[in-house]
Amino acid sequence: MRLFLIILVKERITMVKVTLKGGAVKEYDDNVTVAEIAKSLGGGLYKAACAGKLNGRVVDLRTPVTEDSEVELLTFDSQEGKRAYWHTTSHIMAQAVGRLFPDAVFAIGPSIDQGFYYDFGLPRNLTPDDLTAIESEMKKIIKEDEPLERFELEPEEAVKLMEEKGEPYKVELINDLPEDEELSFFKQGDYVDLCAGPHVTYTSAVKAFKLTSVAGAYWRGSEKNKMLTRIYGTAFQNKTDLEEYLARIEEAKKRDHRRIGKEMGLFMLSEEGPGFPFFLPNGMILKNTLIDYWRQIHTREGYVEVSTPIILNRHLWETSGHWDHYKQNMYTTVIDDTDYAVKPMNCPGGMLVYKSEPRSYRDLPMRIGELGLVHRHEKSGELHGLMRVRCFTQDDAHIFMTEEQITSEIKDVVRLIDEVYSLFGFKYHVELSTMPEDHIGDVKDWENATNALKAALDELKLPYVINEGDGAFYGPKIDFHLEDSIGRTWQCGTIQLDFQLPMRFEAEYTGADGAKHRPIMIHRVVFGSIERFIGILIEHYAGKFPTWLAPEQARIMPITDRNNDYTDELIAKLKAKGIRCTADKRAEKTGYKIREAQMAKVPYMIVVGDKEQEEGTVAVRLRDTTATTTMKVDEFVDMICNDIATKGKKD
Repeated sequence: MRLFLIILVKERITMVKVTLKGGAVKEYDDNVTVAEIAKSLGGGLYKAACAGKLNGRVVDLRTPVTEDSEVELLTFDSQEGKRAYWHTTSHIMAQAVGRLFPDAVFAIGPSIDQGFYYDFGLPRNLTPDDLTAIESEMKKIIKEDEPLERFELEPEEAVKLMEEKGEPYKVELINDLPEDEELSFFKQGDYVDLCAGPHVTYTSAVKAFKLTSVAGAYWRGSEKNKMLTRIYGTAFQNKTDLEEYLARIEEAKKRDHRRIGKEMGLFMLSEEGPGFPFFLPNGMILKNTLIDYWRQIHTREGYVEVSTPIILNRHLWETSGHWDHYKQNMYTTVIDDTDYAVKPMNCPGGMLVYKSEPRSYRDLPMRIGELGLVHRHEKSGELHGLMRVRCFTQDDAHIFMTEEQITSEIKDVVRLIDEVYSLFGFKYHVELSTMPEDHIGDVKDWENATNALKAALDELKLPYVINEGDGAFYGPKIDFHLEDSIGRTWQCGTIQLDFQLPMRFEAEYTGADGAKHRPIMIHRVVFGSIERFIGILIEHYAGKFPTWLAPEQARIMPITDRNNDYTDELIAKLKAKGIRCTADKRAEKTGYKIREAQMAKVPYMIVVGDKEQEEGTVAVRLRDTTATTTMKVDEFVDMICNDIATKGKKD
């Protein structure tokens, strides 16, 4: 009896030490939940908490802490907190749809970058009135203040539950999971969903939301599967933030690169090549101007340019590791009974270039650039204009160096990327992505590579966040997420440090000691995909490109036919200076011509009449002004040439 009491006392006083963000250490009873820890730190934090981070892993607030651990409370201010909040809202929406459409079949409902969606099998197409009705039902569910309760089932039980509910998509998901996968469900009122979480604690935590659009989406993104109905939405913690976001969405619609690209004759998309964009004459001017700029700055920085084949044999891709780790994204073919692949990346070809002749330490660092055309298989449901394509030009560079050169080379690349993004007016933030589960190479090499990237960022005093497990399969990376003119973020530039490929390809250089050594490799892009970068620029500028980028830089509009010869003289003079200009000689009113030039987003509109012809002047109107300035021709030529040469930068 005495021994039994002692055991009970010991169990009752078992404690865990919790290290909070900032370093504070607190003790709690064993099995304390993340939510209870939040509550102990203050009612405000408890209400604001959306999820937690337990030893670096994002978890549900109901997760118990069973050993000494590091715990971070995630609010809506963090991306992880937002995702838990949005994921919860997707479940509320699904519950509302289930109430309004009893025959609905549920697929998946994840959080995404700016909100959430859920895919449904529905008996009919939805109308705007349906969305209003769903929103009304969601408000009822939120008011009901239902707890989100997590439970687990064995695979057989999980399948049985979903079959009883008539959910074939959920059954398929369960059957496709690994046998040892934890099968968790979340229940809120009468609604149960297969889900890993995390979620907020109660439905009432969702304060302000909006269903934004409806689209079709193939199950699992394959056109071979059934078309489902996808409802998009977003949610915020207050009405003001929601309204501000919706205003940005409306502005984004106005800036849609697909619409502007069509209006300006930049590119086209065709059913004959889904995901394979066609660049039109104006688009080629824009693309080539960007490429010319890329070549100028890379020549200045000591890069040499190469071009490697689009198709290479299977052996190469096996050596690089792509055949085993990336094959699902590759297009393959057979030539002379041998397997080949269309390159999804330029780096293996870059390795062959490096190995094409003996290298010495005196050759390093060796900076090799390539504007390589790559192809990657993307699901049809994920294709989106120029932003998500199957064929694009990657502005790659591969830098081969000694271990001692790593930090300085990374710093130089960071400075180059900063220069480019600053030119276009982009702010950016940096993420350091570490070793993923699917990787090649020793953990020690990964640690060395990761520490080298950290050292470079620290020396530059560049703030960054750690993105655990999101590195490339061959090495850690620094990702640059740029912010456009309406606050959206895009991942573009990247710096990847690679110890593995030089080893797999047995790349060498002769050191100062006369012995053979293995070089270290950097993979890096600035634009990322030139096609995608063009799409971002279109939306960033709303098609109003700075003069140096604009496909049409000036348009001359004669008032009458009497001024056509003078117009031709002006056109010849401007073209001699390399200025991209056109003439609108149509028998239309000048006001109409100006409006059309504005619609075409031409930076400089020049009107010439009898007075200008007699005096050797031009009447100049800028794209975003209503005022007209008369000046001598040479004065205007100097002005536009300076605008182009300085790329619009002010002193």
